[in-house]
Amino acid sequence: MAPLPAAAVRRLTGSPVDHDALVESIGDARFVLIGDATHGSHELYAERARITRWLVARCGFRAVAVEADWPDAQRVNAYVSGRGPDRDAGSALGDFARFPRWMWRNTVVRDFVEWLRRHNDARAPDQRTGFYGLDLYSLTASIEAVVTYLDRTDPAAAGRARARYACFDHVGAQGQRYAEAVAEDSSRSCEEEAVAQVVEMLRGGVLRTGHDITDDVFDASQNARLVRDAERYSRALSHGRAASWNLRDEHMADTVEALAVHLGGRRAPARIVVWAHNSHVGDARATETAERGEHSVCALLRDRHPGEVIALGLTTAQGTVTAAADWGAPAQTMRLRAPLDGSVEQLLHETGTESMLVPLGRHLVDERLRETWLERAVGAVYRPEAELFCHYMRVRPAERYDAVIHIDRTHALEPLDADAVGR
Repeated sequence: MAPLPAAAVRRLTGSPVDHDALVESIGDARFVLIGDATHGSHELYAERARITRWLVARCGFRAVAVEADWPDAQRVNAYVSGRGPDRDAGSALGDFARFPRWMWRNTVVRDFVEWLRRHNDARAPDQRTGFYGLDLYSLTASIEAVVTYLDRTDPAAAGRARARYACFDHVGAQGQRYAEAVAEDSSRSCEEEAVAQVVEMLRGGVLRTGHDITDDVFDASQNARLVRDAERYSRALSHGRAASWNLRDEHMADTVEALAVHLGGRRAPARIVVWAHNSHVGDARATETAERGEHSVCALLRDRHPGEVIALGLTTAQGTVTAAADWGAPAQTMRLRAPLDGSVEQLLHETGTESMLVPLGRHLVDERLRETWLERAVGAVYRPEAELFCHYMRVRPAERYDAVIHIDRTHALEPLDADAVGR
């Protein structure tokens, strides 16, 4: 296999001029999606943070929205906004207690959060950049957040919310237990109660969206919607991967859009950086997952906002990674296997360049990147003994991303916790 020509890649040196190569690609894009090939590679996280600091400081991006639960990220958001009791970033990241803790409780994210706090301290409140969660695994915490908000603002409404949400206590709070209970007996579903709570809050004006509502109201609205969507997601687990995957990515895309309007208004929605795995950040229509009917945050946002989305994939070929051997198992340092023949990682590895930017889209140089290649995807779990089956998919890189950053050798992400085992 012939290596990519020199003109197809731009070597990254770690200096500020590296970002000059991204300026033309990003332009006036409202949403910049930055991925990662693994949930445990230090250099990939560090490069994503470096790009984001530039986007925030130089381009006025108002939110960093991450593949994490909304309530957990809200504690960080309070810290970077100068609110809340936390005295440092490590403490502010304390609500990330569920497996995989290291995904957000690590030294790179801690240092980025400290930088964001310093950045915001020098700016007016309406010019600060927030830190938000996109995911929907926090059903119980979101229920508590809705009730707590209503306790402060409308005790009678809080009583009605408690009565509705009690359904989840009877069935089994969330996740697989709830999914199994409803699969056995559909009459045990809490769908009606979750939807009714959203409807009541809509009628009461709580769930309005727009730049004129307070952060507390927006937080309550997001948690109520999250309960509704998490309930749907749990039921969808019994209907196959595509159904649950699509509900999750739809929720994340909807949250990005709601944030943009809340922070900037409908006429000039805010610019947002998204941090998530490549499987969410890349366009699913350019992968084999489209054959299973799956979509992605990128595909949804590209459809809804043509020309306003930039997708940046981050890849690596070799080194070590922080991951677990199974879901819920302790984190460990694991060695990445050499990339498979016919993979994007192998093609980029053979350039002999340690760190590089590969422009795609309209800046594509090598037409081979329009063809189908394998691409590696490692999440919280890594099973090197079954890598082809568990960690590779067929993709067309030039359609999947607007650019790729490849760091050939990476090292295991350093967790803040010695054991890094979630509850």
